[in-house]
Amino acid sequence: MKRLIALSLTITLLAAPAFGQTARNDVVNFGEPKPLTIVTEEGSHEFMVDEAKTMAQQARGMMFRDSMGADTGMIFEFDEPKIATIWMKNTSIPLDILFVRSNGKILKIEHSHKPYTLRSASSEAVIAGVVELKGGESKARGIRPGDTIKHPFFGN
Repeated sequence: MKRLIALSLTITLLAAPAFGQTARNDVVNFGEPKPLTIVTEEGSHEFMVDEAKTMAQQARGMMFRDSMGADTGMIFEFDEPKIATIWMKNTSIPLDILFVRSNGKILKIEHSHKPYTLRSASSEAVIAGVVELKGGESKARGIRPGDTIKHPFFGN
């Protein structure tokens, strides 16, 4: 009996890291990128973003991508508002992580989050979604907390 419990525990521990992660060869389809606009005091900034709606899409995120354009990004659409954390495992591109409330207002920005780090960036408050942009784009465009993201997910 002890042997069976030990074997079950070993299998569980070995399998645990695989849950919630995707491998480079896993196929995750995001569909066609969709337009997203960020409205700042200086004006509007247009992006084409992949939409991460499913658990598989959100688990993959920007992992395993070698480059991204200045006008591209990804939006993570959560089923329910929550306090969210984002990490950069298997992500080789520095990212600006914008934590967004349900009304489309940016709560917080994590600027140029370091590639491959396991240190999580946290929203620290309840949010509805996250937008990831190429690292440095938020500062370059004057995007700040309080600015508004326009996208169908936010109903605006």
